[in-house]
Amino acid sequence: MLIVFFLLAASCSSSEQKDKKITKYISTSMDNILIVYLSRTNNTKAIAEIIHSQVGGTLVALELEKPYPENYQQIVQQVVKENETDYLPPLKTIIDSIQNYDVVFVGFPTWDMKMPPPMKSFLTQYDLGGKTVIPFNTNAGYGVGSGFDSVKELCPNSNIMEGFTMKGGVERDSVYFVIKDEKRKEAEKEVRVWLQKIKVLNY
Repeated sequence: MLIVFFLLAASCSSSEQKDKKITKYISTSMDNILIVYLSRTNNTKAIAEIIHSQVGGTLVALELEKPYPENYQQIVQQVVKENETDYLPPLKTIIDSIQNYDVVFVGFPTWDMKMPPPMKSFLTQYDLGGKTVIPFNTNAGYGVGSGFDSVKELCPNSNIMEGFTMKGGVERDSVYFVIKDEKRKEAEKEVRVWLQKIKVLNY
């Protein structure tokens, strides 16, 4: 299966530079696609699985050396502290041969209206320079926050594509998993439209 990717001549550093770039289309094998995601309530996992079913590639869930506590309020307090101190939690997940991937999808929920610290750990630990990076997100209804901006900040030498975001569960209300059944069918349609829009799918 061939997947067509819309790539720019270089990293998108400014609108002025974008205007000077030449649009190129290249064919990329699914073997060169990596889908990395962080998911606590399985909503982001559901979107990652949908993307994987449509574009193929390698699907990887981020795990921490020391998992977050189960209690929601304790997680909130810990994440707020990590954000305040710019702490990057060590990852248990190890990705071999990151250089072999040309396209990297990165998926994460919105925590504290920001990118979760573990995803920051991943984007800091691995050099994605020269690669096409495609973010996706689930949230409790308040949007992605600064998450997609953080992708641009942490991947200054990558080609960042337009991201996908969708409302998932609301953990504080104990709604852990809602992207299933009819909602999953809706998500599948929305993901396909997004992938076609950014020229990842050509059918």
